Amino acid sequence: MFAVRVATFALAALAAASAAYWGLKIWGAGAAGTSAPVAGVASAAAVDPQAVARILGGGVAATPSAAAPSTASRLTLVGVVADPSSGGVALISVDGKPARPFAVGAKVDDRLVLQSVTGRRAVLSADRNGPVEVMLELPALPK
Repeated sequence: MFAVRVATFALAALAAASAAYWGLKIWGAGAAGTSAPVAGVASAAAVDPQAVARILGGGVAATPSAAAPSTASRLTLVGVVADPSSGGVALISVDGKPARPFAVGAKVDDRLVLQSVTGRRAVLSADRNGPVEVMLELPALPK
């Protein structure tokens, strides 16, 4: 008795799957005309973090003339969240590593602190109230 129930269930599932397949095949082809190509998925190891940062609107470090070029070239601003109540957070990549979020007042590297975040800009200095040493900006959005 149990074998009959299992066989009946299997046949019903097979019939339902077949009906769903052919239904999608018939109605899907009539609406779209041709099937769309399937996009390939890149492996995580092959993804270049700098390319992803450029695609997402991240920019190269822009520095004032007083900043050392070696420090600014190590930092890349990927994104910002400016919040008046907490000061905000900047998404910064250091030495080409994946970007990490830094809150205002946090140490970005061994000598720089995130001083402030506004709109599309992050300002870094030696301490929270010190003079600006590095200013990172996101590039302008394409129009």
